[in-house]
Amino acid sequence: MDKLKAIEVFIEVAQGLSFSGAAQRLGMAKGNVTKHIAWLEQSLGVQLLTRTTKSVSLTESGLSLLENGRELLDRVDSIDAAVRQSVKEPKGMLRLGAPPSFGAFHLVPIITAFSSAHPDIQVVLYLDDGRTDLVAEGLDMSVRIATSLKDTSQVAQRLAVVPQLLVASPDYLRRRGTPQAIADLAEHECMVHALKSPTNIWTFMGDAQGSEISGKTTVRVHGTIRANYGDPLRHAAMLGHGISMHPTYMVMQDIQEGRLVSVLPQFRPVGVDIYAVFPSRKNMPVRVRTFLDFLRQWFAAADWHAYQNVP
Repeated sequence: MDKLKAIEVFIEVAQGLSFSGAAQRLGMAKGNVTKHIAWLEQSLGVQLLTRTTKSVSLTESGLSLLENGRELLDRVDSIDAAVRQSVKEPKGMLRLGAPPSFGAFHLVPIITAFSSAHPDIQVVLYLDDGRTDLVAEGLDMSVRIATSLKDTSQVAQRLAVVPQLLVASPDYLRRRGTPQAIADLAEHECMVHALKSPTNIWTFMGDAQGSEISGKTTVRVHGTIRANYGDPLRHAAMLGHGISMHPTYMVMQDIQEGRLVSVLPQFRPVGVDIYAVFPSRKNMPVRVRTFLDFLRQWFAAADWHAYQNVP
């Protein structure tokens, strides 16, 4: 059996302390994962993991292998990447995390174009809420969308700043009236993104032309629906339940087709940043660097502001 492969399987198990999780991430049968671990323990002559019916834990030997094995695999990847880069043939599996809506509808076209240009790189897309531990889940990178990133243990590169819009259905505005000022939002049913606005405060930086309104203007809103993803709020808005705030890319087609209307378009909500986030480790594999370069070029060409003043 290949010892490097067995070490890779062990690290997947050790990082998540789960045989089933490792099997799922590696695309292997759980029984094969167990065989790799058993072979590795026999080969090294030590017990690496303590298993019970309910949990998996690391022995001292297992902890030592986890700390040194990751470095070993990184060095192998680095050597492999250097060789492949010298002949410009990046290969391998790229594990990419992304928010569900953005990943499914906006990142997939980038991935398909990338895969056409680099058929030897297999992209595995994981959809999550952006709080996934990259190391524990074995992700090479994650695309995250936020007003700010609080986790300083990871390396982040900003790809774009995307404007946001307030939207509501024509039916809701007929029933409740159209807000004329930011302060009016306090009297409306507002649906809040629980991660982006945990305190129910919406912040505006100026009008759509960029002039300042005495710096930042904030309003505390309230409503009966909250969610940790934008799509449920967008759907509720289309059903006429209230006003919600979204990045332009999420609602531009709905506005163009009349399902939603831009609310207070003369004002500018704080935009959201799109980041590429990596585990804080050196020697980025060439497959990851290749995708990052492709991603940067795509984002640089996208005109996010073209949709800010959709009629």
